[in-house]
Amino acid sequence: MQRRKSTRTKIAMPEASATARQWQPANKAAQGGMSVPYDIPLLFPVLLLVGIGVVMVYSASSAIALKKYGTDYYFLKKQAVFTLFGVLGLVICRRLPFQWYRFLAYPLLGLSVISLAAIWIPGLGVTAGGATRWLAVGNLTFQPVELVRVALVIYLAYSLAKKQERLQEFSIGFLPHMVVLGLLSMLIMKQPDFGSVIILGAITWLMLYVGGVRMVHLLSPLLALIPIAYLLMINAPYRVKRLMSFLNPWQYQSDEGYQVVHSLMAFGSGGIFGAGVGKGYQKLFYLPEPHTDFIFSVIGEELGMVGVLIILLLYGVLLWRGVIIARNCDDPFGQLVASGITIAIGLQVVVNMAVSLGLLPTKGLTLPFLSYGGTSLLINMATIGILMNIGASRVQN
Repeated sequence: MQRRKSTRTKIAMPEASATARQWQPANKAAQGGMSVPYDIPLLFPVLLLVGIGVVMVYSASSAIALKKYGTDYYFLKKQAVFTLFGVLGLVICRRLPFQWYRFLAYPLLGLSVISLAAIWIPGLGVTAGGATRWLAVGNLTFQPVELVRVALVIYLAYSLAKKQERLQEFSIGFLPHMVVLGLLSMLIMKQPDFGSVIILGAITWLMLYVGGVRMVHLLSPLLALIPIAYLLMINAPYRVKRLMSFLNPWQYQSDEGYQVVHSLMAFGSGGIFGAGVGKGYQKLFYLPEPHTDFIFSVIGEELGMVGVLIILLLYGVLLWRGVIIARNCDDPFGQLVASGITIAIGLQVVVNMAVSLGLLPTKGLTLPFLSYGGTSLLINMATIGILMNIGASRVQN
């Protein structure tokens, strides 16, 4: 994604009263044409990915659901409900003017901090797999880090747009954003969730780059992060094991390399056209979390290389539309929000797929729109709605 100098030099920053301005669909013809309420090139791949996700969640989870809950439809029913709420979230966010999120930047950031801290309140936090990453409210569970990702994007967009004339200054353009990232990272590391910290750090770095922060400021802290990352690694033996299993998973196939080995076996057995939906073997109590973290592996086994290429094409179209929307937006805040949303989704896709293919150390990260999970699906679809609103709106001066 190219840096647009216009975000800091040529485009005037709208004042707080901008919400009083009229917002019209960009493709509505003042020329006399009809407005298109939804960005079809963006909506189509999203809905197709969600539809494929519902089918593959059922295929990947039916055996597990039958054993644990007595019905193979357990996860399918929940994912169908999540999908309905996700579509509703997309529609609502598509209708809300994106400028409104200016006023939600700090409230959302504060809510993120509160939700991360609330995990440690007895009776609210849910521990699974040795990590406490979920909040439980009645029968509902919520993963705060999904909200944190969106809140960070909106905060960074608001802050960078507001400070665009002084982004070259270290104390204005760089330091405050690192402080916010550091606070969120400390709370997330307590769960612990080192992978999400890496993702949030990458989102922040890329958004600062797109926003116009000086490269010397962006590069200098990377040297300091090397010893910090080393200390975090050696103080957590399981991370060292993950790194070693990443370098040679077959040597550790009975413990730390187990997930990657069975994931690679799933892709290998899929061939060109796959075994067929529902006919995969690795999901049958061999591949851990086949309906969440490793659903891409199930797709590789059951739909083969053809299915994998279709999924890559759909994500490619989605991300391409995100880049186009960001480039064409005349408002600095909207441009940065669109960039941040595209970056966040793209990073999740790349990291999840790379982990499944053994190209990155194992990290529990869902595949957007495909993996089982209500928080992830709802928030990702809501961000697509925001992206559509940015693409369809322009300031009437």
